[in-house]
Amino acid sequence: MLFILVGILLLTLIYFYCIKPLTYWRENGVPQANLMAALFHNYFVLFKRKELTTFVNETYQKFPGNRYHGMYQFNKQLLVVKDTNLIKQMVIKDFEHFNEHRDFVPAEVDPLMGKNLFSLKGNEWRIMRSTLSPAFTSSKMKILFKLMAEYSQNFVEYFLNKNEDLIEIEMKDISSRFCNDVIASSAFGTEVDSFKHPDNEFFRYGQIFTDLRKFSTMIRLFFTMMCPTISKVFKIKFIPDGVAKFFTKLIEDTIKLREEKGIVRPDMIHLLMEARKGNQKNEENVTDTGFATVEEHLEGLANHNLTNEEIIAQALIFFFAGFDSVSTLMCFLAYELCVDQDIQNRLREEIEETSENCNNKLTYEALVGMKYMDMVVTEALRKWPTQVGFERICIKPYTIEPSLPHEKPVRLTVGQSIFIPTYGIHHDPNNFPNPDVFDPERFSDENKTNFDAYAFQPFGLGPRNCIGSRFALMETKVMFFYLLKHFKIVPVKRTEIPIRHVKNMFSILPPDGFWMGLERIHK
Repeated sequence: MLFILVGILLLTLIYFYCIKPLTYWRENGVPQANLMAALFHNYFVLFKRKELTTFVNETYQKFPGNRYHGMYQFNKQLLVVKDTNLIKQMVIKDFEHFNEHRDFVPAEVDPLMGKNLFSLKGNEWRIMRSTLSPAFTSSKMKILFKLMAEYSQNFVEYFLNKNEDLIEIEMKDISSRFCNDVIASSAFGTEVDSFKHPDNEFFRYGQIFTDLRKFSTMIRLFFTMMCPTISKVFKIKFIPDGVAKFFTKLIEDTIKLREEKGIVRPDMIHLLMEARKGNQKNEENVTDTGFATVEEHLEGLANHNLTNEEIIAQALIFFFAGFDSVSTLMCFLAYELCVDQDIQNRLREEIEETSENCNNKLTYEALVGMKYMDMVVTEALRKWPTQVGFERICIKPYTIEPSLPHEKPVRLTVGQSIFIPTYGIHHDPNNFPNPDVFDPERFSDENKTNFDAYAFQPFGLGPRNCIGSRFALMETKVMFFYLLKHFKIVPVKRTEIPIRHVKNMFSILPPDGFWMGLERIHK
């Protein structure tokens, strides 16, 4: 009898905690997969051998003719929003209802992740965003441009010194090393050469921090995002202790030395230290870094007296985004140029013309004035957005009013999530014809007003967009300017065309790497 009661209790718990939640959207008039499909997807999607880009695209394409549909992450409801007008309404006009990310990691367990700009909530986020924004303006990027140009020239010089006509490279490795050195210098005030010293601590800890393909990282990410209570109890951190200690000591020592010696260096640490003092100020208008640059929505809020821990937290999240996301963008851009030599040659012609016009001394103004460079980088962001989608949490009750005949009002409650499938939107032929074709002409002066502006969202949308878009665009353009000036990117035997993606829900990289060749240009 006891076993029967236990069995009934167990089945009841399974029904109310595992099955009943998966009928929520259907009961509220929102399209969703049938119960068995939802159950399978909900509990086995993390283990499915499917490419992340395929998963997001398939999610977007479900229930055609609908502006949204429902899905689940375990017992949490997730509304997939696909209509760009509705997306604009929710994440921009009605931002106050959707102005937070989910609890990524408890701040009391992992303060460096919990206190960064991505994780902060409410007024704490507003104050931090408005404090940091002046450090990411186009005028500040112009200051950092000199550092990026110097490292780009050193990067190219490393390969020129090999005295080989064709150098086979794995692009993710070399772009990560380049981004590592640029961020070490421009964000942390540390001089690193990851080509001459390939196993330096900065690069090694950066790899540990940003490698989402490792099983241990996936487990930490799963528990911090999906099971925050368990994460708190067992003190599961996203940032490994060794990584946290290394970067904490590095930044604290740098701040102490600069304050004691009065050292001023044009980098991110300096800008954050100035923000702490309330010395941030608006400067002269400077031409922006490109079409994909996002708009800053918050203005006029008071500066915040940043603590060392907060400075470290911002520097770390900036490092995480810059080390992995920017290097991945560079890989896909290099791949497209490798595949299409005509586009690469046209870009090189613009590079040579620009170099000649500025007497072989690249300036910030010359770089941002390169129209075809901007078109090429923008199209790479369109076809290969490193942020394949973004999520927002409902913090105030919200109703989506019906606008199509079959719709009913959808009432979202506090704590429910919406998901914007960026990759799917970017690959919808109704938004961008022939979406699988790499075509920079989409973003020419004549064409870039011919599509819905809210269908292009590589850095997100609304006030919680990516604060580092200018940095990412400038870093990518500078590196390719100097690389293509001296080398052609060409296919080699190990180049995979078309490219595949690793079957992993946390990465869009190919399983065997981005292999290609650098062919020296003889002048």
